[in-house]
Amino acid sequence: MSKVEKTGACQCGKVRYTAQVDPAEAYLCHCKMCQRATGGFAAAFVHVAQADVVWHGAPDLYESSPIARRPFCSQCGTPIGFQFAEGSANMDLTVGSFDDPSDLRPKHHFGAESIHEAWLDTSALPRIKTSDYDVLNQKWIAATGKVPE
Repeated sequence: MSKVEKTGACQCGKVRYTAQVDPAEAYLCHCKMCQRATGGFAAAFVHVAQADVVWHGAPDLYESSPIARRPFCSQCGTPIGFQFAEGSANMDLTVGSFDDPSDLRPKHHFGAESIHEAWLDTSALPRIKTSDYDVLNQKWIAATGKVPE
């Protein structure tokens, strides 16, 4: 597949980026470090060339191990990616930080030794839309006068 231009940001908007992305290069990393770094059962990433990423508000970097660092926003805490500390022209961007990740599809699982199988196929679970959860909506209305989009 060919590359497409995609934009992304942290939750608060301090860190923004534009990247040339091949949507077929997405994957799930289940390694214990990624689980802890994101607080999730896996990190959803897309692999990109560092030269294909333009930062509009640079991220902070967390030295997560002797060989790697993780771009993130120090203001809101959003994890933005993963990159080796030295020696790689590539990096990974978190799928959740893209403004529209709908065209990204995972091609493989990495860190398979730490997969939590129960979290992979959740298609049979009931689905609740945020807009249908009145308790949350009332809290938003009380705090801001409206429900966020």
